[in-house]
Amino acid sequence: MSRFAEVQVKNNQYKIKGDFHELIPNTPIRDADNGHRLMGITNPRMLVHMHSYGGEAVFFESLSQGKLMASRCDNPKCEYKGSIWQPFRIACPDCLRKMTPIDMTDIARKTAKVHTFMVCERSGAFSLLDKPIKFINIEFDGVATILMSYLAVGEPKMGLRVVPIFKKIDPTYTILDLAWVPEGTKADALPFGFSF
Repeated sequence: MSRFAEVQVKNNQYKIKGDFHELIPNTPIRDADNGHRLMGITNPRMLVHMHSYGGEAVFFESLSQGKLMASRCDNPKCEYKGSIWQPFRIACPDCLRKMTPIDMTDIARKTAKVHTFMVCERSGAFSLLDKPIKFINIEFDGVATILMSYLAVGEPKMGLRVVPIFKKIDPTYTILDLAWVPEGTKADALPFGFSF
């Protein structure tokens, strides 16, 4: 696949440059046990998918800067005004008004703990995480929701105090730029590219 695919937004329009798909010739699938008769073909296609973050861009950009953003409903008419939501949401699920982005990095560093967890020994074909994956659901003081992420170092247990780490070197601008480690983990024990 071409490494020269590039997208920029200029004058509120996407400007696309480079190759965003690559056709690869079909190859026959043959039955090795029956005279190599034709059974089918491979039909490989490679493409670059453009995914727009819209109002969630601030969340993903902030991860690369070592900040965990949440959203808060500031609508004075909302029954749940002041509620903080993590993962980040654009609109309040109760009143449907646009929410205010807030930096909750300090809340996470001081109060995050494992609510529940599961260890996944096998995952899908496109998983980028090393196995076993230690998925954790994280609760925070004063936050209405629970965030699902993964424990990068150590063994999970319910109630374990954890702190966020961020992929600041070569960030992916995806949720994989955020992981968690037990409180007290030393900086030299973090995965490459991650820091507190």
